[in-house]
Amino acid sequence: MTGKARSTSKPAKTIAVRAGPPADEGFDAVVRLIDAARQRAYQAVNTALIDLYWQIGEHISRKIAAAEWGDGVVDRLAAHIARTQPGLRGFTRPNLFRMRQFHETYAGAGDQIGSMLRQIPWTHHLIILGQSKSAEERDFYLRLVSSERWSKRELERQFKLALFERVVLSPPKVSPVVRQTRPEAAAAFKDAYMVEFLGLPAAHSEADLHAGLLARLRQFLIELGRDFCFVGSEFPVQVGGRDFSLDLLFFHRGLNCLVAIELKVGRFEPEYLGKLGFYVEALDRDVKKTHENPAIGVLLCASKDDEVVEYALSRTASPALIAQYQTHLPEKALLQAKLHEFWVAGQGDDGDEPADA
Repeated sequence: MTGKARSTSKPAKTIAVRAGPPADEGFDAVVRLIDAARQRAYQAVNTALIDLYWQIGEHISRKIAAAEWGDGVVDRLAAHIARTQPGLRGFTRPNLFRMRQFHETYAGAGDQIGSMLRQIPWTHHLIILGQSKSAEERDFYLRLVSSERWSKRELERQFKLALFERVVLSPPKVSPVVRQTRPEAAAAFKDAYMVEFLGLPAAHSEADLHAGLLARLRQFLIELGRDFCFVGSEFPVQVGGRDFSLDLLFFHRGLNCLVAIELKVGRFEPEYLGKLGFYVEALDRDVKKTHENPAIGVLLCASKDDEVVEYALSRTASPALIAQYQTHLPEKALLQAKLHEFWVAGQGDDGDEPADA
């Protein structure tokens, strides 16, 4: 018998895959609530811990000052805590003396400093107490850690980079229009920005610098400051029938304005200000929103002569700053020596030199 063989296989069934529910924006809201609660809980624990260390430091300081305790008693106290609170860490003899130092250092501080102390983790306090050379330096880093929310690693980096010495010795170079119309802006900028994290060779191009900053944008934003937000790279600007692009564009939340940054791998030249002013004007006319303040321009150069900068800025009508980027760690000992000379020279004005830590 001839004929076609009948297939015994059954036709494949088509299985309909039901798509899951679309992402609900309400989920993100719940996650944000969880994150906010977690942050509040962490802050509450940190505040309680700092208060505890303060009270213990005060108790030890008072006992020793009244000659009720000698240094040897603190050894016995550490042993007593270890025996009665097994598993409890952080109350060794060195740490108890650090608590005493913590209290005695800030006992006369005002309410503003007292409030900041409770916002900062204990490890950050130990770094500030251990590395600051004066009360001014301690207060400087306390304020920055509180406002910038630096990690422990970033705080240690800023000490290594001698930020305090650099800020005191070299305030930012700003144009008269910035000083007159936006005096608060100077505090948002630096005279020199450290970009040692880029690992640039000595002979690098503007393209190398630009690409490196974009690749390590997170670190660059930390170096700029907490209120800086990245807007774009090679930001397009059209004027007339021509197209232009500025190297980097940021927005500063505190100043409520756009910040244009132009990169130069050589030394500062006065003619650079003309191009920067052109970009700032274009931003104000075509990019700035009505509720924002006028834009500010920053020239970031590899080197600069401060006298040339002063001459160039004195007559410009543009809100501009001239800053330097540095690819290698500064000689901190040299900066500290210069700062000491600066303080000594200042004694002729008020007769007081900052107290040592």
